[in-house]
Amino acid sequence: MAIEAWYTDESNEDPRLPHHRNPKEFVSLDTLSEIGVLHWKLNAKDYENDPELEKIRNERGYNYMDILDLCPEKVENYEQKLKVFFTEHIHGDEEIRYCLEGSGYFDVRDKADRWIRIWLKEGDMIILPAGIYHRFTLDTSNYVKLMRLFIGEPVWTPFNRPQEDHPVRKKYVKNLAEKMRVPVSAH
Repeated sequence: MAIEAWYTDESNEDPRLPHHRNPKEFVSLDTLSEIGVLHWKLNAKDYENDPELEKIRNERGYNYMDILDLCPEKVENYEQKLKVFFTEHIHGDEEIRYCLEGSGYFDVRDKADRWIRIWLKEGDMIILPAGIYHRFTLDTSNYVKLMRLFIGEPVWTPFNRPQEDHPVRKKYVKNLAEKMRVPVSAH
């Protein structure tokens, strides 16, 4: 089953709610790909022996991995941590997350600066490109077990919005603009 994504409403209600627009406005994998978000559906039950995960790690150079359990029972200052994760930011590197159990939401900005909510569930692996504005929260299940992948030593430095002059943001915006200029050929 493909990952679910949709444009969010502008409500300030609990961020752990789905925040669908009325009517619901779903987003395709192609739309996510256009803004640089990549997705795979993998076998989370046997992630330690999954040849597809190993292939992705080798091809993309992900040589560091750790596991993060997020839930009120396992994270000190849980509510405060969620607020930090939900603050809009960018990173200098890709953000790679593989959902092993539970579920949560990654919100990313599209080309028109609208929020797209990506529902990450067991088996979903996504890569957010460096420089994309995003945020994360759990859904109402209040539990997710994520694998985090990195090239080299882990760096998780968020740069909160606005970051329009940050070199990685400029590069991301330039890449988007170049993609939009490429003509689509007729079939």
